[in-house]
Amino acid sequence: MIKKVGIIGAGTMGSGIAQVASTADCKVKLFDLNQNALDKAKASLEKIMTRLVEKGRVTSEDKNRIQNNISYVNSLKELSDSDMTIEAIVENLDIKKRVFQELESYVSADCIIASNTSSLSIASIASSLDKPERCVGIHFFNPAPLMKLVEVIPAIQTSVDVLKISEETIKSWKKVVAVAKDTPGFIVNRVARPFYGEALRIYEEGIADFATIDHAMKTLGGFRMGPFELMDFIGNDVNYTVTETVFTAFYFDPRYKPAFTQKRFAEAGYLGRKSGRGYYNYAEGAVKPEPKTDVKLLESIKNRIIVMLINEAADALFLNIASAEDIDNAMTKGVNYPKGLLTWADELGIGACVNALDALYEEYREDRYRCSPLLRRMDRENKIFF
Repeated sequence: MIKKVGIIGAGTMGSGIAQVASTADCKVKLFDLNQNALDKAKASLEKIMTRLVEKGRVTSEDKNRIQNNISYVNSLKELSDSDMTIEAIVENLDIKKRVFQELESYVSADCIIASNTSSLSIASIASSLDKPERCVGIHFFNPAPLMKLVEVIPAIQTSVDVLKISEETIKSWKKVVAVAKDTPGFIVNRVARPFYGEALRIYEEGIADFATIDHAMKTLGGFRMGPFELMDFIGNDVNYTVTETVFTAFYFDPRYKPAFTQKRFAEAGYLGRKSGRGYYNYAEGAVKPEPKTDVKLLESIKNRIIVMLINEAADALFLNIASAEDIDNAMTKGVNYPKGLLTWADELGIGACVNALDALYEEYREDRYRCSPLLRRMDRENKIFF
């Protein structure tokens, strides 16, 4: 049973994970070399917990218990008594390896050492340890206290017991676990690529502007945010880097090819909300452009993006990245999709999805639009996902 948890990195993600673990009554040590980061994390938690008390979500007793469960430390050696450690630091493989090597010299032989990486190889991170079988990926989504999904990613070195304990622990923290194969992007960051990439492609072809594409995905697709609104929210620099990383990691598969539009916006400093301007202008008094309302146009945009998302989800299942249930859970609980993509495929009809993808491939003759063999096989055998 995991009772003592060490968190490495007191940024937004690390602080959020600390709050989740402490709420579940674990004793948490939040580590960061930067004392200012620790002070900021502590002040932020106080603010969050006070607001939750005001809203009646937690009692004053709960607030005190959760806060008292967390101690703030600036020496990695302080994590020596941890049952599990989770790092949430910069996405740099060499830095993570160095931290893990130092950490291993302090913790017990049974301590699970986990990474919250969203894109790096867990096998590569684990290789830095004398006991790589203790390493696992535990990927939370931001903000960690609110988002239900956690991807758990065993490396090829990860022991069966470490995977089992990690799953059980995260479930005991009231999270939905999706187990994913150690491949680029895991489930969510892989399957979600067409939401951005195909929207950018539609814009670059001159089919529709940002506002119209967003309008189609919200009003007809049921998404909370359109792709351009979401990229502005995430940050164009961050989203572009993830796309470029996935593209490179998949040996330049054209399905994940980045868009020049996003690259240029990032280069121009149009990063989205955080810079005051992205695909939209966020300056005070700025008027958001009106979308076109042609139903046929909106339907064609929505259908094209949805079928590309479905194809990506089907291919993830085809390549055993995760189970069908975990893939659908990942997209609904991790990025708030209106429904699971494989469920969506069943509703639309597998044959209709295959025909739509074949029509795109026939038009463009690009490997980007190749239909997943699994969809084609299921269509031939008249099967559904659920």
